[in-house]
Amino acid sequence: MAPVVRAALVQATWTGETETMIAKHEEHAREAARQGARVIGFQEVFNAPYFCQVQEAEHHRWAEPVPGGPTVTRMSALARETGMVIVVPVFEVEQSGFYFNTAAVIDADGSYLGKYRKHHIPQVKGFWEKYYFKPGNLGWPVFETAVGKIGVYICYDRHFPEGWRQLGLNGAQLVYNPSATSRGLSAHLWQLEQPAAAVANEYFVAAINRVGVESYGDNDFYGTSYFADPRGQLVGEAASDKTEELLIRDLDFGLIDEVRQQWAFYRDRRPDAYQGLVQP
Repeated sequence: MAPVVRAALVQATWTGETETMIAKHEEHAREAARQGARVIGFQEVFNAPYFCQVQEAEHHRWAEPVPGGPTVTRMSALARETGMVIVVPVFEVEQSGFYFNTAAVIDADGSYLGKYRKHHIPQVKGFWEKYYFKPGNLGWPVFETAVGKIGVYICYDRHFPEGWRQLGLNGAQLVYNPSATSRGLSAHLWQLEQPAAAVANEYFVAAINRVGVESYGDNDFYGTSYFADPRGQLVGEAASDKTEELLIRDLDFGLIDEVRQQWAFYRDRRPDAYQGLVQP
């Protein structure tokens, strides 16, 4: 019998500094653990503002190594303390001039399992990410954690179905999608795309969005974070569109097998017929 996993996510407002931002997330994580959560994920570049609203070299100061940087090291200690798996999205520097939008995955014993680097990098008004980030180059890892097989996709990635599918082919049961998404055209897509990805790939999706107006630009992040199940239905209600929130939901991983037996998408897919999809 597949387990029921109590999972959590945090949508948070920017505090104005890294130390208080990390401390706030630590308290959310401890509260989630007190309520029985076994895995938790944070929003895109959670320990910093969403600085990509501007193009200024000073914002490279938010970057740190993964692993070995101060935030991932601190989150490893938090994982050991709480016994939770933690998905930790940060701005990564690999070496001089090599920067990535990254999420580390820490197991429940505090061990570093690996990282995902965001593949699809936008460059439009208010989301000037190509100024800061190289495209991800580590593929589509799925991490064997204490709670099951966890994958990560990051924000703008969600508009591209190929990565969702590859995570499913690699065995993902739950995919965290940390984001920084503001009001406007994307709000409608936010309601559609991630439940649709959960259906098409028959796994759970944790959709995390920042919330509130930040100091670097005027983007109003609308929260509305949620968990979607393999039928594309929300697990409980979505979070607020205006206020910070810790969302905790029970995910029945047994539903994955049930859905995959009813809708045999992996059996019936035709990779032999899709060669045109990989042509530029």
